[in-house]
Amino acid sequence: MSILILNIETTTKNCSVSLSKDGKEIALKEINDGGYSHAENLHPFIETILAETQHQFSDLSAVAVSKGPGSYTGLRIGVSAAKGFCFALDIPLISIDTLQALAHQVKIETDVIIPILDARRMEVYQTVFDLTHKRIENTKAMVVDAETYDNYLNTKKVVFLGDAVLKIKEIIQHKNAIFIDDAFPSAREMVRLSYEKFLQKNFEDVAYFEPYYLKDFIAIKSTKKYF
Repeated sequence: MSILILNIETTTKNCSVSLSKDGKEIALKEINDGGYSHAENLHPFIETILAETQHQFSDLSAVAVSKGPGSYTGLRIGVSAAKGFCFALDIPLISIDTLQALAHQVKIETDVIIPILDARRMEVYQTVFDLTHKRIENTKAMVVDAETYDNYLNTKKVVFLGDAVLKIKEIIQHKNAIFIDDAFPSAREMVRLSYEKFLQKNFEDVAYFEPYYLKDFIAIKSTKKYF
């Protein structure tokens, strides 16, 4: 019996959904229109890729969701949808580390990979991996300055990717720094990771699973005036 996994990625402005069969991508649909359109696009995307591959919800073996860090609202939308499907279909929930999946987009020779996502102002979410995608540092939120990564850059080639790259390119001007622009977390890189977790039966508790926010949600007061 084939293992069919629905992969959901909504942690940044990229609303992304993929369907995999036995660890191979068979459908992908995503949009990054510069805004957070997950509430409008997520469920239609899921229905579309199931229809295109002639599958039904009842065919799914599991649902995988990108767990964060990332946008608070995006995480809530993705995780809520994934948990809803798992409850309704009585299938396993798989969580995928957002920055780990993002690191798998790097296809060039390098020593260190640093996926880096925007966390407001000059703060970023970041993790550090070696060229085999083995984690060197734990995920954390931090403020970046010109010397933040010198312990790696002074001796190694370092690839930075993620939606915070534009923020840090002007700050970090080291000869060993390589920047990949326009890289966003995608459900495409979740395919292999979710399949491996399925084989290992590495599942989440659907009732109690929560996204990895890393930071507390901070509401921003509206500047609009109401009369």
